[in-house]
Amino acid sequence: MVNRSSQLPHMSRRGRAWLIVLTGLLIFFAVLGWVVEAWTEWLWFDELGATQVFSGQLGTRIGLFAVFGLIIGAFIFGNLYLAYRLRPFLPPTGVEQQALERYRYVLGPHLIRWFALAAGAVAFFAGLAAQGHWQQWLLFEHAKPFNQKDPQFGIDVGFYVFKLPFWQYLLNTGFTVTVLALIGALGVHYLYGGVRLSGPGDRMTTGARAHLTGLVALFVSLKAVAYVLDRRALLLDTIAGTDLTGAGYTDIQALLPAKEMLTYISVIVVIAILVFSNAVMRNLVWPGVALGLLAISAVAIGGIYPWGVQTFQVDPSRNVKEAQYIDRTIAATRAAYGLDAAKNTPYVSDTVVPPATLAQDKTIVPNIRLLDPSVVADSYTQLSQVRSFYQFGDKLDIDRYTIDGKTADYVVGLREIEYGKLTSAQSNWINKHTVYTHGYGLVAAPANTTVCAGQPYFVSGFFTGQAQGSDQGCSSATDKLPVEQPRIYYGERMGDEYAIVGKPDGGQSAEYDRPTGEASDARYTYTGSGGVDIGSTWRRLLYSIKYAESNFLLADAVNDNSKILYERDPRTRVQKVAPFLTLDGDPYPAAVNGRIVWIVDGYTTSANFPYAQRVDLQDATSDSLTGDGTFRLARQEINYIRNSVKATVDAYDGTVKLYEFDDTDPILQAWNDAFGGDLITKKDQIPAELASHFRYPADMFKVQRDLLTRFHVNNANDFFNAPDFWAVPNDPAGRADAKQPPYYLLTQLPGQTEPRFQLTAAVTPREKQNLAALISGSYVDGKPHLEVLELNKDGRIPGPGQAQQLMENFDAARTQLNIWGTNVVKGNLLSLPYGGGMLYVEPIYLKSSNDNPYPLMKKVLVSYGDKIAFEDTLQQGIQKLVGTTTTPPVVTPEQPPPPTTGSPTLAAAAAKVKQAIADLRAAQQSGNFEAYGKALAALEAAIKEFEAAGGNQPQTPASPAPPTPTPTPATTG
Repeated sequence: MVNRSSQLPHMSRRGRAWLIVLTGLLIFFAVLGWVVEAWTEWLWFDELGATQVFSGQLGTRIGLFAVFGLIIGAFIFGNLYLAYRLRPFLPPTGVEQQALERYRYVLGPHLIRWFALAAGAVAFFAGLAAQGHWQQWLLFEHAKPFNQKDPQFGIDVGFYVFKLPFWQYLLNTGFTVTVLALIGALGVHYLYGGVRLSGPGDRMTTGARAHLTGLVALFVSLKAVAYVLDRRALLLDTIAGTDLTGAGYTDIQALLPAKEMLTYISVIVVIAILVFSNAVMRNLVWPGVALGLLAISAVAIGGIYPWGVQTFQVDPSRNVKEAQYIDRTIAATRAAYGLDAAKNTPYVSDTVVPPATLAQDKTIVPNIRLLDPSVVADSYTQLSQVRSFYQFGDKLDIDRYTIDGKTADYVVGLREIEYGKLTSAQSNWINKHTVYTHGYGLVAAPANTTVCAGQPYFVSGFFTGQAQGSDQGCSSATDKLPVEQPRIYYGERMGDEYAIVGKPDGGQSAEYDRPTGEASDARYTYTGSGGVDIGSTWRRLLYSIKYAESNFLLADAVNDNSKILYERDPRTRVQKVAPFLTLDGDPYPAAVNGRIVWIVDGYTTSANFPYAQRVDLQDATSDSLTGDGTFRLARQEINYIRNSVKATVDAYDGTVKLYEFDDTDPILQAWNDAFGGDLITKKDQIPAELASHFRYPADMFKVQRDLLTRFHVNNANDFFNAPDFWAVPNDPAGRADAKQPPYYLLTQLPGQTEPRFQLTAAVTPREKQNLAALISGSYVDGKPHLEVLELNKDGRIPGPGQAQQLMENFDAARTQLNIWGTNVVKGNLLSLPYGGGMLYVEPIYLKSSNDNPYPLMKKVLVSYGDKIAFEDTLQQGIQKLVGTTTTPPVVTPEQPPPPTTGSPTLAAAAAKVKQAIADLRAAQQSGNFEAYGKALAALEAAIKEFEAAGGNQPQTPASPAPPTPTPTPATTG
């Protein structure tokens, strides 16, 4: 008997009351937090008209949690209770049972509660695990055919993509739950004497034996099912001895039949366990023997035999044995990643002398990009921000526009509000959330033009009411890309900050809008449809709890007409509306139909395409710019990708739209059905002006580029020997340990009939530095078009790294770059095929030593074959390459204008020329780039005025040497 006096004392009534109150408070606040979060999420989705996404996710997760929790909980409880009901009517005696009697006494009065508690705990965690697989379930439920069969079993690829992952999850869950039930049942049987370790008589009662062997048989049955699924999953494995995805010779010839044999053996073992242990011999000897034979068979048939085939048949002649399966991987990989549509064009590259036609070229040279979007962001910020809290991204974007009838590349960026740049006085809650709410303007400059000593030539994004400085020629006199609504409430620089907009009836506008050049700056009130209404007290209380901020209830700035704007990053908004998409790391803004919209490329992916090569998405898409203006993608294994969606986010009202771009993708079709069938707008409804700004997605191109370095080889034997594999070179102008990023260009490559806006990258032979091919991606008639311009294998064209070294070792370039030192910023190195050779162009930027320096383009390095030039302008460099450089008469700061006699007008014009030269010299000596640019523009205007007044024949003023920063003395010690 148990000594009751040894039990712990009961808790006092007051103690129990406090415990209940504290527990209740914890539960209340936990539930309140969940309710507030769910409610505000619903309001956010309702603002975007996408509540079906919220309800679809939530309903599916709750459903999976409930179904799996109830089934698994009932299974565990049922087995525990069954074990209890099968206990012996008279517990056996013995020392062992006397020790267990104390536990039976303690647990006995509340045994059902303990069973329910244990089953509930397992059910809870099983439900949590199940709800995390909601995406697999929705794809399973809404599966679509690929209309493409795997090469081994002839099963539609859709089974592997949609069905197999969820079946595998169910199977793994079944194994886990069966083992838990077996352990629990064994424990109860042992506690109540159904299973004994010592004592006279049988060690196990008939009921316990039947129960436990039934669970063991269930486990082995699941193993038989696992062998069946494993046969299919072999096509997603790795071919032994290679890094290729798929089933190889050993898998198909040895492991596949082995798993089939093990399936039959498992069925026999199940029968043996059930029959021999319960109907024939009524003991565990033969079931134990059967299990042992299954284990031995699994090792021998499923392990040793395949190892022998691999070692003695495949390894000595792998190129022959694996040829068929390598062919399968090549074909599947090219299909899964869209490489099978790539057009391969030979390019005979034996020209090393620049052709004379290069100087008069009208297809490539006029469109060569001189502004590097990853370099000139600081220039945009310093020259076009006006206020310190306006900022551009770390990397700007490239898009094309047609202005004055001419289509060209433009470097574009949004002048966003950056809350980290607000002063301490500006950073109080009222200012931060109700005054400084938005940015202003899409700022663009042609990518092939620089003015005013290397500045971008801004053509848009000007503040209304302010002069654009057109008198100096540093920007356009008018806005060339006007938009009806230039304000930016949604952007990449706003972080997690929310904005509260809306003024009371009859009140004054409180939001800071823009500088006007007058005593007071303009104010504004948001009028867009976006945002969640917080005019009511309940809504204010709701968001006060969400953000733990009492000002929602106390501040006068929050009024009956107020709205709150949050989740303002474009990628975040698209990801929440389309959680099934993998998003490109480089959203870009565009002016479309009078609005500024963010365009985000969305991918549907899978890791279950049979035989297609798996890649790590993060590794494949990382380069020297990743993390600096582009988002690093999450680590994710994939072997199928489609740019199935083009998403847009309105920069003013935050509206999210998802446009179908690949209307043949079964995965997108399944997801659209899963969320009601109208989440995705059909491809034929894409506005034409929006479609004109679509560009080949960067991250998908990087994945394809990496795969093409190997999978451009179509022959299995050549693939195995790898003599023609390529490599992506490291960035010669950036981080030497990171890949060279691809670059957007409006250009015409060999084999193309007209210039295209395309994404381009160079690749080199593996372990070599000469150029192997150029890969480009573009859209032709609205469809993706991948091209490979393959150079002849014995070509003499240097690769990007070699070209960079040759250009920087050019005497004139080396000398000047050494003088400028750390103030030099190298732009992207462009590879442009022309006339059987390769033209390399690299802009060189220079930063001053002043505070807040920004880069200005000062020189251009160009090379073609063995010829190199280092000049002030691209045209001068090309003329130098082809040997057509001429030296016109010039007017420099050291050469005053010719003496004049005659009218006072002519004398006044000459005086202006003289003064402009003096200003130019002073700016050059001071190192002030901005003053230097203005003085140069003033000199050009003065010369024109002098000529118009009757001076000498027109002469072209040459740009003098730019201001040279003062080198910083080296520190010694």
